[in-house]
Amino acid sequence: MIETARNQISENGHLYLLWGWSVFFASIAQFILWYYFSYEHHYLVWLGMWIVFIYQTIYLWKREKKKRIKTYSDELIGYVWIVFVILGFLIGFLISRLPSGKEYYVFINPVILALYGMPTFLSGIILRFRPLVIGAVCCWALSIASTFINSQFHLLLIPAAMLAAWIIPGYLLRSRYKKQNN
Repeated sequence: MIETARNQISENGHLYLLWGWSVFFASIAQFILWYYFSYEHHYLVWLGMWIVFIYQTIYLWKREKKKRIKTYSDELIGYVWIVFVILGFLIGFLISRLPSGKEYYVFINPVILALYGMPTFLSGIILRFRPLVIGAVCCWALSIASTFINSQFHLLLIPAAMLAAWIIPGYLLRSRYKKQNN
């Protein structure tokens, strides 16, 4: 079952790359708009993630129709990522309820960095794929490091987390998948 799930998640290297690069560029774009242009609505770049989400939904739906076997590992990983999305919205909402908007920016990115580690770590453990586990640990280390730097620069830690947690593992998964299917 684990080997079957590994083969199937290798195809999902595509989704790690999709989300990794999307979040990578969105966080850099937000930083540029905020830091260099003092654009008041710099956070609006994240609305582009809805396009990525719609694409992912269609991609997974099509893939699900073609799939013959759904393993227990597939189900577990699916639930892990559902919990991640729910917690992301919940944490964003709770932090946004802080009395001062400035406090929001002090807390949101370190918490998001810590949150990114959870599904990445669990997926790595379930699949026995060490690069995901290492990427998760990097997210947690960056979350801690963010407490030592000015909150203006927290957005620059997110691309680093994406490289470690989703982009590099995504390319390694893609490479593994190509080797397995040649």
